Amino acid sequence: MSIAEITDSKTGSMARIATHLGFNCFQFVACPTPQERVEVIDSEEGFELGGKRASHSGIPLLFPFPNRIRGGRYSWAGKTWEMPSEAVPWDGKGSAIHGFCLDRPWRVVDQTDRQITGEFRLSLDAPERLPFWPADATIRLKYSLNWTCLRADITVSNPSDTPLPWGFGTHAYFRVPLSPSSEPGHCTVYAPARKQWVLNSELVPVGTLTDPPEDAQLVDSPYFDTLQVDSVYTDVEIRTGFSVCRVMDERAGLQMEQRSSADFREIVAFIPPWTKAVCLEPYTCVSDAINLQARGIDAGLQVLDPGASWTGWIEISVTPVIC
Repeated sequence: MSIAEITDSKTGSMARIATHLGFNCFQFVACPTPQERVEVIDSEEGFELGGKRASHSGIPLLFPFPNRIRGGRYSWAGKTWEMPSEAVPWDGKGSAIHGFCLDRPWRVVDQTDRQITGEFRLSLDAPERLPFWPADATIRLKYSLNWTCLRADITVSNPSDTPLPWGFGTHAYFRVPLSPSSEPGHCTVYAPARKQWVLNSELVPVGTLTDPPEDAQLVDSPYFDTLQVDSVYTDVEIRTGFSVCRVMDERAGLQMEQRSSADFREIVAFIPPWTKAVCLEPYTCVSDAINLQARGIDAGLQVLDPGASWTGWIEISVTPVIC
């Protein structure tokens, strides 16, 4: 077991990362005022000890694909690839899910009191999964704390000599409410997305878009206790280079904001049935992007040439609501 802790000495905010479990930030405590200590992230008790489902706690990191690949099967560069359920995470509905690195140890390459950087390279850290992807892949993520803001700087690079198809997403579980003195029914959920991908019964996109139903219009900030969603939203509004999702606790007078750089073009919204939390998941591509892209659908799949890299960022902060 390897747990790293970073802190902001000015406020007392802190984050804990299970480097041996997918570099999962399973606890983030934000202190927006001297009197407030907000547990932002929801995790199963004892998650850091191992033996729990990797995608059910904290902030799972999803790479080289977020969410599902239908049937664990796809074609790339004239070859058909298959990912057996005994070798990679599967969802129980017939699809590979959430990539290769959320349940494997990452290497810590740098750490100070207020920041930590982890790295995962497919050929080094999960070599048994390398045969299931067209190229080797490296992801490096730096968590840093500044006041009540937890920032993730992400770099994806291609260390191989062939093109790398990829997508990335996070799967943060945000606690609701934001204060013990409040209740879930006093919290609203907002995401700046006006369309949804149509999903089949296995929760895989069929390739078309639709308007969200009236009770799942996240642009209208519905109350948490009215939501029942497991949906992939798109048509995300980007302002000044980033998008903003939000949980506002009206009774507590607090809000959590998640800001994502412009390449995060999809947002999965999910209300888990096993805990009081909402997942607002920024993705660079939609589920099953590698198959949708092969059908000529713009699914957001990115491709890195040998030696090339991509950078993006996500920030999570808690602040008092300014009326």
